[in-house]
Amino acid sequence: MGLFHIGLIINPLAGLGGPAGFKGSDGMAMQALALGVEAKSAQRTQTALEVLLPLRERLEFVTFPGPMGADLLTVMGFAHRVVGELAAETSSAADTHQAVALLQDAGVALILFAGGDGTARDICAAVREGQPVLGIPAGVKIQSGVYAISPRAAGELTARLVEGGLVRLSSGEVRDIDESALREGRVTARWYGELTVPQEGGYVQQVKQGGVESEELVLGDLADWLQDSWESDVRYVFGPGSTLHGLAQNLGLTTTLLGVDVIENGQLLASDVTEAQLFELVNGHPTRLLVTAIGGQGHIIGRGNQQISPRVLRAIGLEHLRVVATKRKLGTLEGRPLLVDSGDVQLDAAFPDVVRVWAGYKEELLYPVGL
Repeated sequence: MGLFHIGLIINPLAGLGGPAGFKGSDGMAMQALALGVEAKSAQRTQTALEVLLPLRERLEFVTFPGPMGADLLTVMGFAHRVVGELAAETSSAADTHQAVALLQDAGVALILFAGGDGTARDICAAVREGQPVLGIPAGVKIQSGVYAISPRAAGELTARLVEGGLVRLSSGEVRDIDESALREGRVTARWYGELTVPQEGGYVQQVKQGGVESEELVLGDLADWLQDSWESDVRYVFGPGSTLHGLAQNLGLTTTLLGVDVIENGQLLASDVTEAQLFELVNGHPTRLLVTAIGGQGHIIGRGNQQISPRVLRAIGLEHLRVVATKRKLGTLEGRPLLVDSGDVQLDAAFPDVVRVWAGYKEELLYPVGL
């Protein structure tokens, strides 16, 4: 398995306003520093990252210069790449916006950020839809539902993701109190948007013996979700395997068990296609690719679905790939990563560190990918 890439953004000014009695740090950080208040955001980030030290050989961070991440990672001995430049000696919202854009361009699996509600607002303003982020609480105000309950909890959840634990994706609200109103004695909170955040999922053990999860019920739930969310004039490629075959049956569609089928607007467009036919159908056309994992092995590309070739994958776009697998099936991997073997080394290396797994009705999990 290759290195797991994590983005890190530290707001070095977060939390300064609290000890100074300013009810927040927005616009007041310099005054707090002048009063002798010491910054704590790096220390709280260090508490989170200490949990990851045993996994240091498996990680590479991508971060911003100086106090926004690089300084701490150097001290802690984590491998890291530095992107971007600070606009000034102290950080600003513009720096955070730039950092978010560059970390996403670098393809990080998760963006860890340390700050408060103002930082969450800056992240929300710049992040792309669906990019997983997780806050390390370091601010005065923590109204937003995008932060772990403590710095250590942020580290533990990240470690679980790196180790192959089942980590569920959810939406967290970004809210912030109007600090100027608060200083006048009025409490006014405002909604600024939502971020995609990981939440703790459960490990599923002893999956070959038991009924902690009904495959049939899960496939029915997944079919309901897909039926509720079909995108018009978008082609859905169903890879082979009993999971996707069962999903199609729950949608009232007759697909091939071991073949590749194409569905559009809720109807079967093409059945049991060859690689050449599939490429013709997806090239230049909006497409979503659904594959499943081979139970116990974890291959999602390159085993039994060679119709989904490198040129097909490039035509569809890796960002449009979704794995469909129940938690029971993922449990058979016992924490091992999902595997890709397309036959194209460069393409395999371009796969993200984690992929989204559809595991139930509106239930998405993050799961690691290896080669």
